[in-house]
Amino acid sequence: MRPKIFSKMDFSHNSLFGYIEDLQELTIIERPVRRSLKTPEEIERLTVDEELSDIERALYLLSSGQDIQGTSVVANLPVLMRQNPAETLRRVLPKIREVLHVAGVEMQLTAAVSFLTVLQEESVSIHTYSHSFLHIILQNLEHRDAGVSNAWLETLLAVIEALPKETVRHEILNPLVSKAQLSQTLQSRLVSCKIMGKVANKFETHIIKREVLPLVKSLCQDVEYEVRTCMCQQLEHVARGIGTELTKTVVLPELVELARDEGSSVRLAAFETLVNLLDMFDADDRSQTVLPLVKSFCEKSFKADESILVSLSFHLGKLCNGLYGIFTPEQHLRFLEFYKKLSTLGLQQENGHNDNQLHLQTLEQEKKYISVRKNCAYNFPAMIVFVDPKNFHLELYSIFFCLCHDPEVSVRYTMAISFFEVAKLLNSDVYTIHKELVTLLQDESLEVLDALVGHLPEILELMTNGGENNGSESKLLSIPDLIPALTTAEQRAATSLKWRTHEKLLQKYACLPHIIPSDQIYYRFLHRMLTIILTNNVLPVQKAAARTLCVYLRYNRKQEQRHEVIQKLIEQLGQGKSYWNRLRFLDTCEFIMELFSKSFFCKYFFLPVLELTHDPVANVRMKLCCLLPKVKSTLKIPTDKHLLQQLELCIRKLLCQEKDKDVLSIVKRTVLELDRMEISVDAFQKRFYENDLLDQEKERQEHLLLEMEQLEKQKQKNEGRSTNINDKMFEKKRRDSKTSSVLAKSINLSISGSSSGTSAGKEEKKSKLVRSQSFSTQVLHPKYSNIDKCPNKSSATGYTSSISGMGKSCMLSFRDDSFRTHSAGNSGNAAFPSSSSRNLFNSADQKNNGNKESQPRKMSIKNRKSNS
Repeated sequence: MRPKIFSKMDFSHNSLFGYIEDLQELTIIERPVRRSLKTPEEIERLTVDEELSDIERALYLLSSGQDIQGTSVVANLPVLMRQNPAETLRRVLPKIREVLHVAGVEMQLTAAVSFLTVLQEESVSIHTYSHSFLHIILQNLEHRDAGVSNAWLETLLAVIEALPKETVRHEILNPLVSKAQLSQTLQSRLVSCKIMGKVANKFETHIIKREVLPLVKSLCQDVEYEVRTCMCQQLEHVARGIGTELTKTVVLPELVELARDEGSSVRLAAFETLVNLLDMFDADDRSQTVLPLVKSFCEKSFKADESILVSLSFHLGKLCNGLYGIFTPEQHLRFLEFYKKLSTLGLQQENGHNDNQLHLQTLEQEKKYISVRKNCAYNFPAMIVFVDPKNFHLELYSIFFCLCHDPEVSVRYTMAISFFEVAKLLNSDVYTIHKELVTLLQDESLEVLDALVGHLPEILELMTNGGENNGSESKLLSIPDLIPALTTAEQRAATSLKWRTHEKLLQKYACLPHIIPSDQIYYRFLHRMLTIILTNNVLPVQKAAARTLCVYLRYNRKQEQRHEVIQKLIEQLGQGKSYWNRLRFLDTCEFIMELFSKSFFCKYFFLPVLELTHDPVANVRMKLCCLLPKVKSTLKIPTDKHLLQQLELCIRKLLCQEKDKDVLSIVKRTVLELDRMEISVDAFQKRFYENDLLDQEKERQEHLLLEMEQLEKQKQKNEGRSTNINDKMFEKKRRDSKTSSVLAKSINLSISGSSSGTSAGKEEKKSKLVRSQSFSTQVLHPKYSNIDKCPNKSSATGYTSSISGMGKSCMLSFRDDSFRTHSAGNSGNAAFPSSSSRNLFNSADQKNNGNKESQPRKMSIKNRKSNS
């Protein structure tokens, strides 16, 4: 009788399989024993004496080893040639030559690759190579297996490039005369065609004319269409080798004849060769010979020979621009209409057919039509050049719209790749395609997004500036859907499994501060970057988000927002509960040191970084120790002497208290590196001149951001005062017309007599700017101090007025050449902007209503109050 304890289900005591008695009743099914294991005899045959040298072992395996062992020796041939070339050539290579006669396909393919590697590595001289290896290559060139033959042919074609002319002539060209005869096999004649194309560029024109051209003509008239096709494909190389005159008299007639060949593949090869040789034909040849052939190709492509549609669509852009000078207006329009027809092939029904006459398209036809539309997307920039960018909207915009909305991903992917080229060509009219940019950003396929993001900064810059040579106002603000499209694209990439696309997207989004206003960056993108750092699980994505966040922080124009972001970085990353977040904080600090000035890092991040020397996780301390040399390089003596003392104190504590052996070893190496480092001083030194100059420029730009913020605040304050004054004046005018006339007189009197008061106001404004500091002097860390908050918090209304008032100034691109201020001292006070900066804000002020008379009106009100 079974114990009662097992009669009930108790998952806390039983295993995953349930009852114990059930486990006892399980029958163990025996698995079949593998029969592929080697027997002792086979293992004995595979065993090699370990005391043998590499050469002896190779000879032994080639002689008595199995095929797989011989293949490994052939694959290891380049290594043997590097180690002992003389013995390898004398003993191993003859054995390989002997084995290859009976070797299988795998060893043949391996030998072809190894011989090519030896040539590329230049293990021996080219004379020795041709003497030892060339004959083996030529012997195996006509192997019965087509793949093996092609592999040896690729090796031979690469060898021909390096061989001297005489060797090629005697060893390759002379035997080629017999190999190209009709009596030889098809494979032999095909090999001869490809060799002809390679040697055509090797010799002088008279040699080619005497020895090569007769063989070329013979192969062009071969009875097999494969040979005629192959030789036709090589005619371009032959033409480049013999020059323009012989091309016109010899090659062009052959191409014309091949273009009328009965084989479709021959006609296709002739067409492609004609297009590639357009630059070698003069205007007469193009108009009298090439153009009629091309027209017949286009006419037959839809009627009788759809096989050339794909090739025709691929070469159409090159063809149209190559024949541009000889087109009549009618022919120009005809080819443009032909391109438009190809761009929508398969998407609509042909005219003149009813539903009963239409046949169901086969899968093969559908694939062909997709390839045609894809080729049309590839050629779209060339067609813009063909019609002139000025006529884009009239002639090609509808096709551009269709290709960007094509149902096939491959077509939209090709349009995304060529979008930047299209934007460059349109120049000042680039704003006409902003809707398609938003469409591709919102495309359901991440492949399309990945293709578009590659040149996204350049595309947005072109749209911002309205073209390369256009100094007009930015048109980017007229794209209301751009920012939602950018955020949607990032979120879709984040939710996918393609983290490389997400990483690439975040890296490219670092351009947005030059494109989008600072407040939009702050509210729509900056916090998103911080969220990615905290929540994403892919390290490259987190690092990309961290760097982009630092770029956003670098160009943020509000001190309060900067302080808030810095506080979050320290609290949520540097003091985060997860050690992973603390590691990302150190990564972020590296980007801070790269993008910001040394004084900025020392003020806000130096002490929070040192605090991680007490981190309980060894990996964090280890990463911190590796970062300490960079941290020390941000110090300047004597200004940062107290921070240097803190750094030395932390290192001493690590040396004395560290228990983890891996961390301790890194600490010791870091100490040696720190001892060798020299700290820069406040004054310029020759050895640090470039770095100090770059750091001074960064610091100057940071000061300029503060100046601009102060000027914006002052400007908004003045606008508010002038608006209140205007409202009061309007009420008084409405109540009493007499009072309004007296008020007007008082305003006129005040304007005429308040010039001195206005200048005094400007001086007071300058003195306020001088007294303003770049950032709070307190270090951002709860153990040391807190961030000083700005007294006036910006609201959404303030942001709107700032955008409308500043105009283009909010779209400033903070580049090095756009900051021209007087030299700023190291005391932290903001320097005055230069005359260009003042003119920028003065011009912005003049655009706002009531700003011209704000100061005189203030003085007039004060005079009235004093008089009353």
